[in-house]
Amino acid sequence: MNYGNIKRTDIANGEGVRVSLFVSGCRNCCKGCFNKETWNFTFGTIFTKKTEDDLLAALAPDYISGLTVLGGEPFEEENQRALLPFLKRVRTVYPEKTIWCYTGYVYDTDLKPVDGRKHCEATDQILSQIDVLVDGPYIEELRDISLQFRGSRNQRILRFR
Repeated sequence: MNYGNIKRTDIANGEGVRVSLFVSGCRNCCKGCFNKETWNFTFGTIFTKKTEDDLLAALAPDYISGLTVLGGEPFEEENQRALLPFLKRVRTVYPEKTIWCYTGYVYDTDLKPVDGRKHCEATDQILSQIDVLVDGPYIEELRDISLQFRGSRNQRILRFR
């Protein structure tokens, strides 16, 4: 898996001050996407053990509320498989911090175990590590700048913990 960016102090993508990981690779290709370069799975830098270690170090300060994973698309199957061990590691090292994840897929249909088009062997375990999932594709015609943590009215904030 590649990633396009890491923000060490992000206040736009979840509650509190967060560390945000922007993964590369997205097949949704939403019209009006703010991060088109991350559609390409080879964009950016390879996600390595050193990257994981750097992210864990960035999460250490008390003022950091947690980790946000977005993209690109974290729920592309190949990204899920790469993210799962890292998210488990974050949850083990920082059980008090929250993990937010953004997806252009819809939780109730695309990520469900039976017939979910993005469900794979890692999906349920990934979801079990996440505190908050922001789901749904960005729809330019439903853009609403008054929404907190979302870009369009169809997107939902789902709290699992």
